[in-house]
Formats: sequence, C-alpha cells, structure tokens
Amino acid sequence: MADETKDEGTKPRCLEYADTPSSQLTPDQVGINLTDATYRGFYRHSKPSHEDDLPQVLSRASSVGVRKFLVTGSDLEPSRQAIELSKRYPGRCYATVGVHPCSAMSFERAPGGGEKLLTQIRTLAQRGKDAGHVKAFGEFGLDFDRLEHCSQAIQEKWFARQLDVAVELQLPLFLHSRAAHTSFLNILRPHLPHLPHRGLVHSFTGSVAEMRELIDLGFHIGINGCSLKTDQNLQVVKDVPLDRLQLETDGPWCEMRPSHASMAVLKGDPDAQGDLERFKKVKKEKWVEGAMVKGRNEPSQIVLVSRVVAGVKGVGVEEVAKAAWENSVGMFGLGEG
Repeated sequence: MADETKDEGTKPRCLEYADTPSSQLTPDQVGINLTDATYRGFYRHSKPSHEDDLPQVLSRASSVGVRKFLVTGSDLEPSRQAIELSKRYPGRCYATVGVHPCSAMSFERAPGGGEKLLTQIRTLAQRGKDAGHVKAFGEFGLDFDRLEHCSQAIQEKWFARQLDVAVELQLPLFLHSRAAHTSFLNILRPHLPHLPHRGLVHSFTGSVAEMRELIDLGFHIGINGCSLKTDQNLQVVKDVPLDRLQLETDGPWCEMRPSHASMAVLKGDPDAQGDLERFKKVKKEKWVEGAMVKGRNEPSQIVLVSRVVAGVKGVGVEEVAKAAWENSVGMFGLGEG
C-alpha cells in the first residue's frame, strides 16, 4: 500500500497484548486485523495467493509473547466475526463492536434504515458484554482523511449516535480520530460526563497539542507504525506519558518502512537487529509455510514498535512494554483479574 495512513482501518482489527516477547518484554498492542482476508491468503483477488496462514500468524505472535487479543469490529458483520473469533479462542481473544467512520455509510444504506442498524449494533454489543466476549465499544469516530468513503456530515451524525449507544453500554471506547480533532472533540465532549471508563484513541497521528488535550480528558493514546513515520510523529510519542500509552501494530497495515523515521531509531539500536531479522519475509506469490508476507504487517512486529517508543523516550524497552501492558489490561480487563 502506498500510504498506510490512508489504507488502514475499514475492516475488523485486533488489539494484541503480549506477556513476554523476545527480550522478556510485556508490551500491549492495539489494532491487529486478524479477521482481514490477507491472513487467509486473499489480496483483493477472487483467488487466494496462498493458503490460510492465520494459525502461523498467531504462532509467530506467541513466539514473541503475545497472549491476549482484542478483535475490533468495524461494522455489523465484522463485529460478529470478531465475537466469533473470541469464541474460537476463549481466554485469548476478546472483541469490540462498532462501526468505523469509513464504514458509516452502512447506516445510510441499511435495510430498514440507520436506526435499525444502530439497534442491531447495540444488541450485539450488549449480548457480547453479558457473555464476557465484548470488552470495548468501537472502532468508531471520525476520519476526514478519507472522505471518499463517507462524507463528513454522515460521519459526524453517526459518531454522535454511536456515542449515545456507548453511554448505554458503559464499555471503554475504542476510538478513531484522523484529521478531525476539533469536530471529534466537539461531538465527544457532551457525552464525557456519562462515559467514566473513557477509552483509547488508537493509531494516533495528531499533534502534541491534540495529544495533550486528549490526555487531559482522560484518554489513552495508541501508537503503531503510522504514529512513527515522521520526526514530528516521534516528538509526539516522546511526550505521551507512560501511564497513558498503549502499543499496537494495526496489521496488516501500518508496518514500519525503510523511509520512516522509526527505522532510523531501530538502526541505531544494536539489540533491535535480531527482531528485525527474526522471521523470513517473502512476497505473497512466493509464500512458504512459516514465512511472513512482505508488505503485510502482523502482531509479532509489536516488538519493533516497543523498541522505537523506548528509543524515542530514552528509557528501557522493558519499562515501556510493562507500562503499556498494565494500561491495556487496566482499561479492557482481558481476563486478567
């Protein structure tokens, strides 16, 4: 993909949490789309490029210590799929339910109207919460970078209505805000007195001032490869307090690339070389069992995110990873007490 910032985020994604990755780390991770078709070998074609390798993706994640996943829904059907994955992997996978801003046209096109779809979303989330599968409401919010998917007015309308549902559900929020900070806060603020659990603003790419405003309102900040592309991004990450930080990969998107500022940080870290070279990578057409696919990010790469954040902050990677894990478990639970 030419631009991860443009491409990530219209399908269900998964929040990955690690216990003891490669260097005895404890990072948490937000945004790995385990229900995405690429993990089953499909890349915008009717025929698969390779066999379903989700079990191998999970195995690589386990090998670096990832043991908890929060699979995030982006529409009604993806949310159902997220819950099914939580049933398939009980105690390891959990789910969120919501409609991503780039999918908000689903409300306008829904048989029976948008309010009927919203009721279905509410019912699915409530039943999933009661059954212990659903741990957050979302992914939802605003994305003005990709108005070709849905207009600003429609995004704003259904962001507000989903916030009404969030108040009823009383779950932590899994939020998306891209190039929409002012509108995002204008719609969110009136609901905050009724949302004591707050939530996570994932895949954050905003400014230092925007980050601080979200922190002051009680939210956590999710950092992935898209949050680490430029020197400006790195300055924002440096300023995120450790007690408000959560780590993520957002695969299959948001991988770190050679041109990104993050790679300079990794190249300056001698301990990162083993993590960079840990798994063989091949083109999808040349896939072999046990190999990662070039251009397809996956949860095992969370170790790289944690190393970049630690390098930027000038602290130990174990300190970053431990804080992120504790923040994620503290917010979402994930069966950890």
